[in-house]
Amino acid sequence: MSSSPSLFQSAVKAGEFLITAEVMPPKGGNPAHMLEMARLLKGRVHGVNITDGSRAVLRMSSLAASAILQQAGIEPIYQVACRDRNAIGLQADLMGAQALGIRNVLALTGDPIKAGDHPEARGVFELESVRLLQLIHKLNAGIDFNDKPLTDGATELFVGAAIDPQCGSWSGLQRRFERKLAAGAQFFQSQLISDFDRLEKFMTQLATDCNKPILAGIFLLKSAKNAQFINRCVPGVHIPDHIIDRLGHAADPLQEGVAIAAEQVQQARQLCQGVHLMAVKREDLIPQILDRAGIAPLRN
Repeated sequence: MSSSPSLFQSAVKAGEFLITAEVMPPKGGNPAHMLEMARLLKGRVHGVNITDGSRAVLRMSSLAASAILQQAGIEPIYQVACRDRNAIGLQADLMGAQALGIRNVLALTGDPIKAGDHPEARGVFELESVRLLQLIHKLNAGIDFNDKPLTDGATELFVGAAIDPQCGSWSGLQRRFERKLAAGAQFFQSQLISDFDRLEKFMTQLATDCNKPILAGIFLLKSAKNAQFINRCVPGVHIPDHIIDRLGHAADPLQEGVAIAAEQVQQARQLCQGVHLMAVKREDLIPQILDRAGIAPLRN
């Protein structure tokens, strides 16, 4: 029996301007802070992304954290990375998500082990994001990775993928985007956007006829030092000097960061179908960013 579509899936189908935000799972067994941050987003976002070992740093299972949000009446977007699981483990978790009522999935390759806090751990990477999308397409069709039937029911997962419009190789970006579309991606969330001219080029030259929503990644910069750190440590991202100068000269750099993020939400609204907000450790400021950008609370 088919279940009703998720809030996020319904908003996609209705052509609404989409708003998602990222919340980090806890490091430990107590989800209280994660829940507190996620509850502040209820009624403001269509889905809350739960990261899966982002930057290869140890955190609670994204499946468990997504289930906790689901039980609290907050719609999760369950991130699944290929780094830590083989095809058996990935399929097991995805079937578990189906049983728990989780429907939104973001398929990722995963950050390299060496980037994280367990650099001696072993990466798996049996699959990468395109093959994971293909795997989920099979599960939704009622067959497993080896084309054997799922005897206890198909999944109904609404799956998306990541995209980086600022990728250095335009042909590489086009190839990956087209492969992800062909593999069944229903939506795309972008990496942090700092170059909106590049985003516009991506939207007008590559994404114009794809009929799938693109959500621009908007990052809350907390200070000039924070922006400089991103420039040093995040490949493919360059925060412009004029933004760093604004933060550096501001009497309250954090509030200046909120203002900048709100301006970027407004810019993205002119170019694409949604925004994906990242405010690491200050998720409580996301409603303020949306208010300043003129984004009203969601209609029930």
